[in-house]
Amino acid sequence: MALVTDIVATYRGPGRVVARLLAAPVHEGRALALLMGACILVFVSQWPVLARRAHLEEMDLQMLLGASLLAWLFIAPLMFYVLAYVAYLVMRAIGGRGDAYAVRLAIFWAFLASSPLILLNGLVAGFIGPGIQLQVVGAAWVVVFAWFAVTGLRRAGWGAV
Repeated sequence: MALVTDIVATYRGPGRVVARLLAAPVHEGRALALLMGACILVFVSQWPVLARRAHLEEMDLQMLLGASLLAWLFIAPLMFYVLAYVAYLVMRAIGGRGDAYAVRLAIFWAFLASSPLILLNGLVAGFIGPGIQLQVVGAAWVVVFAWFAVTGLRRAGWGAV
């Protein structure tokens, strides 16, 4: 299926989408592409926030964008690989049978599938600023990411939905 169609389908049933992704042949490039796509979307979601900050604090926007680019396209992927490895170790410790690739794919897909809320969070932070609205959108993202990740990890480790 197309990427956007899979993201929409994840909101209806994350286990089915992860199962379909796991049924494809193992290809580390696919997992990395999902992660990098999500990191690029997070970087783009930061643009309104950084523009607001540059304007209000009289900072150089290019410097802020460069720092954000470094953080999201070079450092964050490494952190997500560490997160996926820790999730793999925890899953194995509690009896999961999945392999490390399946865990990485589940975590990276959860991050990419929750990216619409990350984009909304960036818009709210950039146009409205700090407040209850930003907290609600941020909390919604955390809940959705956790839901997708736990469901994906259950599918990857135990074959359950």
